[in-house]
Amino acid sequence: MQKLYKVFMGKAKCAVDLGDGSERGEYVNQDYILNKLGRPHRSISLMYCYYPLDEQFPQRISEAMKDAEVSFQWDYPYDDYFTYKGGIGGNLNDEPFNYMRDIRKHGQDVTLTLTIDPHVTDEMIAAIGKDLKTFGRIFLRINHEATGNWFSFNKRASYQEVADFYCRASKIIKENAPNVQTILCIGGVENQETGEIEKEKEFSQAVRETDIWSVDKYMALHWGWPYDVAESGGNSHSRSSVKDTFDMTKASYERFKYINNNISKPMVMSEFNADGDVTGAYEQAEMVKMFCDMIKDSKAEWFTGFTFYQFRDRGRLGLEIQNPNNADVGIEQPVMKTYRDIIHDEWFMPSMNIGDEISLPVTLRWGNSEDAEGIAIPVHFDKNPHFCELVFDDDSNLMIEINGRWFYKSPQAETIDLMPAFFEKPLENSADMTVNIFAPPASGENDISTQDGFFNYYYTLEKLPKIRILTSPVEPSRDRKDF
Repeated sequence: MQKLYKVFMGKAKCAVDLGDGSERGEYVNQDYILNKLGRPHRSISLMYCYYPLDEQFPQRISEAMKDAEVSFQWDYPYDDYFTYKGGIGGNLNDEPFNYMRDIRKHGQDVTLTLTIDPHVTDEMIAAIGKDLKTFGRIFLRINHEATGNWFSFNKRASYQEVADFYCRASKIIKENAPNVQTILCIGGVENQETGEIEKEKEFSQAVRETDIWSVDKYMALHWGWPYDVAESGGNSHSRSSVKDTFDMTKASYERFKYINNNISKPMVMSEFNADGDVTGAYEQAEMVKMFCDMIKDSKAEWFTGFTFYQFRDRGRLGLEIQNPNNADVGIEQPVMKTYRDIIHDEWFMPSMNIGDEISLPVTLRWGNSEDAEGIAIPVHFDKNPHFCELVFDDDSNLMIEINGRWFYKSPQAETIDLMPAFFEKPLENSADMTVNIFAPPASGENDISTQDGFFNYYYTLEKLPKIRILTSPVEPSRDRKDF
């Protein structure tokens, strides 16, 4: 009889999240991303806007005003993100909810960036909370980069009003969706002489009331995209040093902590990259690696995680550039391999701990991507396999890991080929390994009618898949003499 053990998945020393879609690129499905990168992320970041009081809404503003003369990305009446289709009278089968389900089926949490008109009513805010209550742990980034001057909410209200709105919206949303954790994203310590965060007086209360602190920091950025080309001596781009970026982030964390009566909270960087428009493709990859090396080498446990912005981009801020001839095709950049290596480093990977031996049936618990209980199946390999696959005869929705490579099994899938786990990491000798299996929600949503449904999803596994392993071809070669 096959032995079976409990396995517990926990936090990484530094979590990695990934942006997927924004004003600069469309959403890419999670099956494609998982295949390209070989592992799921803690969270996938989506970017939307909600300006229901505007006559053009819910149209995307660049489409509603496609004939307008615009010379900057944020010159429209409201932010040029895809529009949030929820809220009062909304459609939960539209964006972003269809993408949120895709993300959670694949064992990841959702980070929802939502720019919101600060003049919406309490009822409108509460409706957002009601929309989000079935999606387990969700990170909600309300009116990000709030100390800037480019987003529409900053043009409609003072900084104090924007800060007050953040506190008000956070409170109302969490009253309706206790599973939501809010992220305050504001300017950090940009001025080393004062040592204060930007607009500190206005945002101090928000610093204390939020769940998570964040800064967005691009080590290089061409903010003039797509309306001009970054050229030497131009004024629509910038570049800073990797060390300055790291030091600013740490100083910002320390200042947030000071404002919060020296009580620490999770610190993240919700948008991070170096823009290839400024650095070129090679130095973009070098800068990303240098920053992550600093995190690891300094054992920066104060830094909870970062979001790489983004997977596929129409400019040069992506692991892929969108093919100009076909939006469904991405052109891999050098930073893709660099990033893949980073996220497979132990410092950035979730913990995995084997527990006691168990027997079937077993109930698996999915709390979130940093808190899940699955099963570990020991598997012995005499040598590197030629075939390795799992065969299922149920409708389970599973995330599967072996040899550091992750696979998704949808309820419709019957056979999962695990051989990609050995293409880049072949076994040199015999080996004992485990197949780790977790069960995130098949629908992408939790059942909140259960006692702890806001925070946990449960699935009972009745039987194990069949494991097919062959260490040689089905038929021996007629051309090689070593068989």
